[in-house]
Parts: sequence; C-alpha cells; structure tokens
Amino acid sequence: MKVSHEVPVALIKSSPQFNHYDYCLPHLLDQNEDYLNYFKWAKENDRYIIMDNSLHELGHAYDTDRLLHWVEYFEPNEFIVPDVWQDMEASLENAAKWAQIKLPYYTTKVAVVQAKSIEEASECYTKYKMLGYRKIAFSYGANYYQEHFPHPITAVATSMGRVAVISKLFKDRVIDVNDRVHLLGCAAPQEFNFYHYMPFVETIDTSNPIMAGIEGLEYNKNGILSKPKIKIDETMGMTWDDLAPHLSLIYHNVYMFKKINNIKQ
Repeated sequence: MKVSHEVPVALIKSSPQFNHYDYCLPHLLDQNEDYLNYFKWAKENDRYIIMDNSLHELGHAYDTDRLLHWVEYFEPNEFIVPDVWQDMEASLENAAKWAQIKLPYYTTKVAVVQAKSIEEASECYTKYKMLGYRKIAFSYGANYYQEHFPHPITAVATSMGRVAVISKLFKDRVIDVNDRVHLLGCAAPQEFNFYHYMPFVETIDTSNPIMAGIEGLEYNKNGILSKPKIKIDETMGMTWDDLAPHLSLIYHNVYMFKKINNIKQ
C-alpha cells in the first residue's frame, strides 16, 4: 500500500519526505498559487499524481470544465471521476458519462463506490467494472459501514465497518484479487493494518495524521479513537509560523501512521 497525506500548503514542499505519491485537490489549484506551483514541480519531477474531484471538500464534485482543464494540463496518473455522496444511481450515471470522455492516455480513470447499503455497494462496484473502470475507490464515511461493525465509538464503527464491507465483497468475489482499489480518507488511522492480506488495496489518501497533529491529538501505538474535525481547506491559510508549534506532533503522527499500519516509511 502507498499512502499520501494531504497537508497545508505551508508544508507541501516537505511532503515528499513522507508521501509515497501526491494527492491533488483540483479546486485548490484555482485558489492557491503556491499549491499550483507545487504540482507543477511534482509533474516536472515525475512524481506520481492522483487527482481527486474535490467532492469531500466542497460537498459536490468540482466544476466539470475546470476538472477537464486540470486533467489535460497535468495529465495525472489517476483521476477520480465525479461522484455523488451516497447516491449510487447518480454516481453510476456520472461514471457512464466519464467513461466516454477522452482523457490523456496515461491517466487511469477511478470511480468511487457510493451506496446506502452493502447490496448497493456490490452493485455499484460490479457496474463500474462493466463500464471499464480499472481502479475503484471506497470513501471513508458512508453511513452503512456502521451497520457492519456496530460500536459506541463512531470512528471505530466507521473504519472497521469499511474493513468489514470490503472483506465481504472480497469473500463474495465481487472484488477480485487482481483488482485495483483506492481508499479515500479514514475515520481511525489503525484501519489500514487490516488490508495487508488484500493485495488489491493499492493506494490510500488521508490527512488524518496532519489534522490530528494540528488539533493536538497524538497517535499512540494503537492510533486514535476520534476523527479530527478540521478539514484541509481550513488549513490552507496557515503560515509556517502558525504550524511551527504543531510540527513535532505532526511528524510523530505521520511516522506512527505507517508504523501502526506496517507501511514502509
């Protein structure tokens, strides 16, 4: 598994020290020149880039014209096509449209499973494969995850619920061992230790250790049991001086994230 942690723009030049690849939020390319310049550098230096559609940050996928502009401009290795939160039909409709849109040759289209139940998740995943998608993602916070791992701590129920759902889809051969899967975000960082026997899980993106560090939450040997409330967009105006008091804890959490989950540092 390879992991990328989204960071405030003031730390972005340091991120290759601990990120296996770069995870790009396209709406920030239009909002922040330093963010844009970093990804220009990343492209020039052959960094692996996965470009999101900014659904989680905006509540809806970013403007189609701007998405197409940035995909054409950067030619990312992967692009997560627009999806609709917990709406299988709308997400499938979008995926069908984007399956017909020509993107740069080396850009792999990724579709996100959106569902209100494991039955819908199975249907969504299967139909994405029928549409020709070679990589499929699972979001971190779907409500139905909690039905599959009831627990009084929401972060535990959500994170382990995703493990349970993906495990069941794998057991039922909806997910094949040779498939390619991306995991979007996390509720509790210790979740990813449970995917080591699922070789189809290729990539993870989560700002969890960074946001936890900014909030003063310290990872221990078992991770943490609460999800940070701050979002990456809220940190983009933070300066180096703003972040300096948190740097030790941020780097501690980044290190512990990989240690807890047995991921190469």
